[in-house]
Amino acid sequence: MELMMESAYRRGEWLHVPVSPDGDAGELRAGSHAHETRLQLLALGLWPAKWINSLFSTGGIGWTPDGELRLRAFPAAEAADPLQRRAAAVLAASGGAYAPDWPEVLHEDDWCLVLNKPAGMPVHGSGEAPRPAGSRASRSDAAGKAPACPATLDEAAACRCLAAGDPLPARHIHRIDDDTSGPVLYAKNDLAQQVLDAAMREKAIGRQYWAAVHGAPNPPEGKIDQPIGKDRHHPSRRRVSPGGDRAVTFYTVLEAWRSAALVQLALETGRTHQIRVHMSHIGHPLLGDGLYGGASPLLGRQALHGRRLRFRHPWTGSDMEIEAALPADMERLLARLRAGKP
Repeated sequence: MELMMESAYRRGEWLHVPVSPDGDAGELRAGSHAHETRLQLLALGLWPAKWINSLFSTGGIGWTPDGELRLRAFPAAEAADPLQRRAAAVLAASGGAYAPDWPEVLHEDDWCLVLNKPAGMPVHGSGEAPRPAGSRASRSDAAGKAPACPATLDEAAACRCLAAGDPLPARHIHRIDDDTSGPVLYAKNDLAQQVLDAAMREKAIGRQYWAAVHGAPNPPEGKIDQPIGKDRHHPSRRRVSPGGDRAVTFYTVLEAWRSAALVQLALETGRTHQIRVHMSHIGHPLLGDGLYGGASPLLGRQALHGRRLRFRHPWTGSDMEIEAALPADMERLLARLRAGKP
């Protein structure tokens, strides 16, 4: 027998995987008791043992009458979860649809979601949150009405699922700073989360950024391998420190002008404020980044944008590359720099 992974399909909360009588799938036998099927699936090693055991413990492994493997891969999120409750309130206040001026959907399928985070919106958090430029409403109004737009990217992801009538528990796989824009990857079920979390640990998820920096780095390509730790004099800052965690950033100058440059960056590690700390350390802080010495009248936030995101799809294994266009404020900044305007 052989599991026909490419022919798998979703039906509500369940994933159906057809089985071919040909091929070798070990001792897997259609119609086996759930306990036997669990052991057979563990022996095959196709999916994380933690996920298979969790399915078994909740009655999520079985067979259809016509011999298809049936897995409860898409359970709905708990409606009482605070994030789900906030998202439901936001969605109701907006008329029940995911609004066109909410975070752009760059990719979506049953397994994962990629949202283009605007600058000024935190990935997660609670309470009052900064609003991205052009947002439609504040978190709440004086009358205490429900918010009319998401306060965090996590809320936006939950709203996206709820608006589609598919309340899956979307969870972010990585984060970016509040004032950085760009793509953020979400897993929409436990299997996707476990596979993508493992990919993050193995540094198999590629993140490429564009930044405008003060001056022009020389040489125009380089590797910054400097440990980063907390700044004991400033709780919000990080600094290059011999006792910090290893941090590696690769940079390439794409364009250079009289007093600034556009730089492409790739991360080998993912430390807090890594790009900002490393570029400031080599004498080229990001334009607009007042926390690390780069304050500029040209931009009210650090000029940093996630340009591309690369990962392997958690179910199909296909190579995925998601690109996010530059936001309007960075486009305007680059236009001024190219025109030689201070």
